Amino acid sequence: MEHRILANHDAETVVVYQAYSPLIAKPALAAGTFVPPFSRTRMTWIKPSFRWMMHRSGWALKPDQEVVLAITLKRSGFDWAVRNACPSSFREGRDPDQATWRRRLAESPVRIQWDPDRGTRMERLDTRAIQLGLRGVAVEHYVDDWIVGLADVTPLAHEIHRLVSADRLTEASALLPVERPYQPAEAR
Repeated sequence: MEHRILANHDAETVVVYQAYSPLIAKPALAAGTFVPPFSRTRMTWIKPSFRWMMHRSGWALKPDQEVVLAITLKRSGFDWAVRNACPSSFREGRDPDQATWRRRLAESPVRIQWDPDRGTRMERLDTRAIQLGLRGVAVEHYVDDWIVGLADVTPLAHEIHRLVSADRLTEASALLPVERPYQPAEAR
């Protein structure tokens, strides 16, 4: 399966998605960043694939994932996260040994995971969607420095889901955020 980052981005920003309960999402929307009861001590996963987020949140219908947020980040922050990420699973032939990988995983402020991306009907695709798990200093940077804006895209998720359920895929696809290949700064 192909590993590449697809994202809604421009020269300065990149959009990632997260799903939360209204208890966390509404105060974040009001503040323009994450505030309590959001926990800075837990790992938080960001995903640039809207369709993968829809798969994960069940179109914003799963409990505690009823609000999908589009978080616009500074590209420099997202790129820092990619550069400082450790794969969440051992890779035979790519990691020196399991002990070295485990140490790196324990020390890393970011985990990277590649899961099968999803099509509009939530079918598995032959590409992998990136997820970045932030913890410790990465969460601090995320909340305090990287966020440019937050938007509630739950109504969009519900409308696309309604169209997909009615087998109106052309209309549903036309509403999807445009995601194109993304190159982190050091790889450009």
